[in-house]
Amino acid sequence: MALPKLNVPKYKLKLPSDGKTIVNFRPFLVKEEKLLLVATETGDQSELLETIKTIIKDCTDLTDIERLSTFDVEYLFLQIRTKSVGESVEASVICPDDGETEVKISIPLDEIKVVKDKKHKKEIKLSDEIIVTLDYPRLDTFVKMNFADEGPGVDDVFEMAAECLATIADSEQVYDCADATRAEKLEFLDNLNSKQFGMIQEFFETMPKLSHKVSVTNPNTNKVSEVTLEGLASFFA
Repeated sequence: MALPKLNVPKYKLKLPSDGKTIVNFRPFLVKEEKLLLVATETGDQSELLETIKTIIKDCTDLTDIERLSTFDVEYLFLQIRTKSVGESVEASVICPDDGETEVKISIPLDEIKVVKDKKHKKEIKLSDEIIVTLDYPRLDTFVKMNFADEGPGVDDVFEMAAECLATIADSEQVYDCADATRAEKLEFLDNLNSKQFGMIQEFFETMPKLSHKVSVTNPNTNKVSEVTLEGLASFFA
């Protein structure tokens, strides 16, 4: 006997990276919530991000999740989660006044926004002759940089910068970095001075990110402090 199926609501949003791409999505179902619960119980953040990626594939009409920027992935998942299991989430934060007291807070998910730094720009003028444009790191690069057993080393930072090089322009032409080899891009970066590479690092430091400010009261000291939560993991800790 065929049992009836419930109608699943559909929603639309625009990706924050370009403000144009429209994505159709639905809330996640019990089968997807099970995947998420298993991933969060293990405490393995790389596994959690892989699960989030799977949920986004199943719950949207996007076909190429791998090419999404990290903050697009985070924002998409947040919207799916909000429509699925409620408008708020419980999280734990450490009170900054003593650096050790843990406090439970409730975060309204609809107040979490993708924050864009006014100083952030994808086109960087390294000198009077050279201008580079950068793409945002993809999810696999983000996982490798942030959730490896050891923190990222100098070589890892250069690798990410090389992967994100989109174009390099001089006074005569624009070079498409998709046509350049990994070795050629690393060589280009190696030949920058410290100030120039710092300008590229600033691109990654000021990238758009999920962010939300909350006030917390330390129950031991009664001191009220403001805490800024950033990145998806902060809201599901």
